[in-house]
Amino acid sequence: MKTDGMMALITPRQRLLRSAALVLALLVPTVGLAADLDGRALSVLWGVPFAGILLSIALMPLLAPIFWHHHFGKVAAAWALAFLLPFAMVFGPAAAGAGVVHALLAEYIPFIILLTALFTVAGGIFIRGNLHGSPALNTAILAIGAVLASFMGTTGASMLLIRPLIRANDNRKHVVHVVVFFIFIVSNAGGSLTPLGDPPLFLGFLKGVDFSWTLLHIFPETLFLVGILLALFYAMDWWYYHKKEEIKPQDPTPDDQKFGFDGAINFLLLGGVVGLVLMSGLWKSDIVFTIAGTEVGLPGIIRDVGLILITVVSLQVTPGSVHADNQFNWGPMMEVAKLFAGIFLTIIPVIAMLKAGVDGPFGAVVRAVTNPDGTPNPAMYFWATGILSSFLDNAPTYLVFFNTAGGDAQVLMTTMAPTLVAISAGAVFMGANSYIGNAPNLMVKAIAEDRGVKMPSFFGYMAWSIAILVPLFILMTWIFFL
Repeated sequence: MKTDGMMALITPRQRLLRSAALVLALLVPTVGLAADLDGRALSVLWGVPFAGILLSIALMPLLAPIFWHHHFGKVAAAWALAFLLPFAMVFGPAAAGAGVVHALLAEYIPFIILLTALFTVAGGIFIRGNLHGSPALNTAILAIGAVLASFMGTTGASMLLIRPLIRANDNRKHVVHVVVFFIFIVSNAGGSLTPLGDPPLFLGFLKGVDFSWTLLHIFPETLFLVGILLALFYAMDWWYYHKKEEIKPQDPTPDDQKFGFDGAINFLLLGGVVGLVLMSGLWKSDIVFTIAGTEVGLPGIIRDVGLILITVVSLQVTPGSVHADNQFNWGPMMEVAKLFAGIFLTIIPVIAMLKAGVDGPFGAVVRAVTNPDGTPNPAMYFWATGILSSFLDNAPTYLVFFNTAGGDAQVLMTTMAPTLVAISAGAVFMGANSYIGNAPNLMVKAIAEDRGVKMPSFFGYMAWSIAILVPLFILMTWIFFL
């Protein structure tokens, strides 16, 4: 009777709190809570919010397109809170705050500032004149973009070339394959030769990998992948180009302008972006500010402030007519900023579990990249890094496997060079496997859709990558990593 009386005194709110406490208890091992975010002390259930935001990006544009178009930022925020609130209850508000500060200061803010600068500067350059999208011209633009991507970043090259490429093909019926191959080549594979090309390689540069190392060691793999993709694209584009009724009766873009560049001052600003990024990697300073446990170095601060200034200057000096001709707007950048804010927060426990190595929930992944004798397996490093980079952000994924392989840049560049090549190639190349594998993918998709191109859905795009890229990656494994 006493027990029944006590149960009667429990309010519905108390029952809800007790149920919540029971669920939270399941999220951590019964041996106790860690003060720091130790991946060994986490359950895979902490990865549910991250899986949720990925599934939202994949499914909601198909199932509820109007809702997603107007509320994708709220959906991303909801999944971020689904991680942060339980995390604060289990590990304490201080730990949650420290995790947010680290994700923002060390990763998200520099990431978004660089993307915004490249997006703005590239969007301030208008390639004048009506190019006609023949197979030869389209292939040439993709090849030029592949070269530019390693020196002005995949984001910069993508933002510079995607608009004129779409405009050159606006008189054609089939354009989707042009944009898809553009993402494969310019937004991903082309950025593999220097640390300026893609964030994972830049992180390796900051860890001590020589600036020219990737150019010297990944050039054969890059040439192989980009060469075959260009050949496949030319064959496919030639087939479409020679179909009946492929060319529309009237070209939406008139031939009344000579070829040239408007907003050319942005090329100088683009050089400033490259210089600031390079400076932050080469300049070593002892001046470090610690904010809630996150160290922020002086070179990084100067780089980010400089990039913000370049963004503002570009907006001020670029004529409004250039932005109008480019149909420049902040929609693609806002979509990337909001979605990746949720991704960078919900990925916190996933990265911690990966960093825990063989003792963590994802220990099977770490063990899979190691031979029975303890030596690294380059082929498995290539696929493990690549598969995770297809759905996680490829920069932290690169760091996870960089550290799994020992984390010593000098050793990785010499005796373990095949392993570092596999990690680098996997992170950069397989970022093209999905829209969320690399930030420019989503930006190019958004710009193309804004120009009236009916881009494939999340899974529709993956059908392209599985059919075209995965067989090439299997062939590369056999040639380069076995």
